[in-house]
Amino acid sequence: MLFDSHAHLNDESFDEDRDELIESLPKNGVDLVVNPASDLETSRTGIQLADKYDFIYAAVGIHPQDVAETEEADIQEIKKMAQENKKVVAIGEIGLDYYYDDVPKDIQRKWLKRQILLANELSLPIIIHDRDAHKDTFDIIKENKSEEIGCVMHCFSGSVELAKEYLKLGCYISIPGTVTFKNSRKVRAVAREIPLDKLLIETDSPYLTPEPYRGKRNNPAHVRYVAERVAEERGISFEEVCDASKANAKKLFRIEE
Repeated sequence: MLFDSHAHLNDESFDEDRDELIESLPKNGVDLVVNPASDLETSRTGIQLADKYDFIYAAVGIHPQDVAETEEADIQEIKKMAQENKKVVAIGEIGLDYYYDDVPKDIQRKWLKRQILLANELSLPIIIHDRDAHKDTFDIIKENKSEEIGCVMHCFSGSVELAKEYLKLGCYISIPGTVTFKNSRKVRAVAREIPLDKLLIETDSPYLTPEPYRGKRNNPAHVRYVAERVAEERGISFEEVCDASKANAKKLFRIEE
């Protein structure tokens, strides 16, 4: 029923109960999950998880906060992983993060462009992280993304107007658990206004836990609360949101069941 389009199940916070948690997901209505990477190591372990569980798929790539020492050889390793593993369905998570000053902005922009070009070469969709870098992220995607590849704006935090500009580029918009927060009016407006056939839902586990579990570790079973709030905002049924977001994610990531 539910497709969590973005969860980091190889995060160390799941080390003590990972298998137990994953095995419980189908019982909780979650039958598909995409597990994006943040660096080479999580690209590898994400593939291992995808190989172990039929309903988990992997994305490979380097997060903007981890590109400071990236080299072309790393890109070639990501390319090899994507080419050799059928469960790899995207390049990600990649993008820009200007919230922290840890990695120079020009370095972030360089490796975002390079990884988009890799996705173009491999004909794989991209999973985009954008934190406090709306203009640069949009400009780079517009200038570098091939029309042939898909794109999802992970954990979207921009305005309705920006979302509509991304839609023109063929991107999907993914709504996270923040839609349940009392002060998240912007996210709720996006959840209401974007076309249903361009909407994805996610947990970003173990982060951004939705109400009523805010403050605790997040996990893919909590994507239910995202779907419920999106349904409430749009005035449609929970089942409609589940069906549409699942169909959209399967189309984007080219997953056939």
